[in-house]
Amino acid sequence: MEFLQYIDTQLFRFLNITLANPVTDKLMPFITERNHWFIFYVLIWLFLVIKGGRTGRISAFLILPLILLTDQFSNNILKPFFERVRPCHDIQGVNLLINCSEAFAFPSNHAVNNFAAATLFSHFYPGMKSFLYIGAAIVALSRVMCGVHYPFDIIAGAVIGMIFAMLVIQLWTLIEKKIASNEQVKKGQ
Repeated sequence: MEFLQYIDTQLFRFLNITLANPVTDKLMPFITERNHWFIFYVLIWLFLVIKGGRTGRISAFLILPLILLTDQFSNNILKPFFERVRPCHDIQGVNLLINCSEAFAFPSNHAVNNFAAATLFSHFYPGMKSFLYIGAAIVALSRVMCGVHYPFDIIAGAVIGMIFAMLVIQLWTLIEKKIASNEQVKKGQ
């Protein structure tokens, strides 16, 4: 376990300190701040509901419980269980670009939620897959660059988010099959 912590700390130092520069020091805090993206997310959600057709409405419907589930699971179960201190409270010389929260670090909720959303929307819009995952990765990486998460926090968050999204997709697929089966039975009567 100490070896993994050592690797995580060295990766953090490389990403947060060695790669720090005036451009990323300005850009990463903007990327990491949820409030900068909220209106954009709401507009996309409304577009999916109004103009997205059946696929848009389904994905807009599924994203809400998915993000609620992933966010709550990560924040209220995993973080208190692991009690991992943020690097900005643990490492000397951190290039801290935003406020260092007192909340625990593992896993990163930004990574959990963004990778959950990327996985769900990639299922419904496969042509957007690269764009969605690159966007999620940039948001997750911004957490390390800003000094508030270790790399393993965001890697674990990405995996957790993708797993939850795949479970929601599988559940939706089963529901759709059940609905289609019931409609076939009704047509046959």
